[in-house]
Amino acid sequence: MASPRTESLHPDAAGIDMLPGVAALERLLAGQRAALETVAAALPALDAASALMAGAIASGGRLVYAGAGSSALMAMADALELPGTYGVDPDRILILMAGGLPRDSRMPGDTEDDAEEAARAAQAIRAGDLVIAVAASGATPYPMSIAREGRARGARVVAIANNPGAPIFELADVAVCLPTPPEVIAGSTRMGAGTAQKAALNLSSTLMGIRLGQVHDGMMVGLVADNAKLRGRARGMVERIAGVTPGAADGALAKAAGAVKPAVLIARGMSADSARALLGATEGNLRAALARIDDPDRAARREDTNHGSEE
Repeated sequence: MASPRTESLHPDAAGIDMLPGVAALERLLAGQRAALETVAAALPALDAASALMAGAIASGGRLVYAGAGSSALMAMADALELPGTYGVDPDRILILMAGGLPRDSRMPGDTEDDAEEAARAAQAIRAGDLVIAVAASGATPYPMSIAREGRARGARVVAIANNPGAPIFELADVAVCLPTPPEVIAGSTRMGAGTAQKAALNLSSTLMGIRLGQVHDGMMVGLVADNAKLRGRARGMVERIAGVTPGAADGALAKAAGAVKPAVLIARGMSADSARALLGATEGNLRAALARIDDPDRAARREDTNHGSEE
């Protein structure tokens, strides 16, 4: 039986251990670039995956990231950034990693084969959740079991793998295939496969943030500032969008408890309660809320037209 691509030898890797440092790094970098190029063909699948992610969050479900080894680390990195970047409630994110989340530098390898532990962990999955299962080989027992159990419990599944025809795709509503070349260091999927996975996860979750109204002209308006760096970033966003001075932006942010979107509306003259109510009426979409302030009659007509077309 032929080895999966992620375990094959790279044709240009022979003698890499005898090369000068820079020459070895050039080959490693070439491998990373080649891996990243595979993401382009997966954009339609990532679009579909993002739509499922946004739908799960919008409807009260959760994102359940699942994996083992380096694939799980890529998934975990994406998951942990979502609250700070796009204001996703941490309670709406679940990370299931073979062996549990690392507490130190130890990450045992045998746990990726523990399908029974995965089945137990998957009992936390609920209908309406979205499972994002990541596995370089696409056959790792732990994420396979999570995907299988998740489907049985009424969740939908996005599967990300680096081998065409991976078994995990059979369990997926959306299959994201990233056919990365063999690793320059054979089997070291933290390299090319991991790079492609990280890019794919970043793209899909960022598009999710856009769909959820957490991005405005490239600014992460879903942010809630809780440290000095983020307070400065939030101030800049409120200044730019609302067209106010730094002092006015700081005052609005104070009234909004550091949340950018209501702060923008407060800076435009609304009370904190009115700003929150308007954002509720526009499903958290700042652009739609600003349109109501700038031209309420036009915004109302547009909404009437949209409702009419839906009927």
